[in-house]
Amino acid sequence: MKLIPRTGRRLICIVAIMGFAAGSFAIRLASGQTDNSDEAAFMAGNDAAMTKMMTSMTIKPAGDVDRDFAAMMIPHHQGAIDMAKLELIYGHDPVLRRLAQAIVVEQQQEIDLMRRSLDK
Repeated sequence: MKLIPRTGRRLICIVAIMGFAAGSFAIRLASGQTDNSDEAAFMAGNDAAMTKMMTSMTIKPAGDVDRDFAAMMIPHHQGAIDMAKLELIYGHDPVLRRLAQAIVVEQQQEIDLMRRSLDK
């Protein structure tokens, strides 16, 4: 069995995530769930956050697994923060809003840690 090269695996993951996001939006659009201007703004913001995250996660390998991990995880975490902020702006469920706030705080702390690691 031949393994898929690392860059191929990364591309497959990117395509799968983008496909999921696009499919989710298409389902909402088809069901009329985007009539609400808040929903439309949330989905547009989420799409922008996902696109930025996926683009930023594509790096040229540095030959150091730890550096590559941090370099890819920083934009991944920033994407989570950006999406959580959208939940805080547009969401109504108090449990999900508390989760979103925790994501903002915790993911930012982890980004700071990874940046410090890259600065070594």
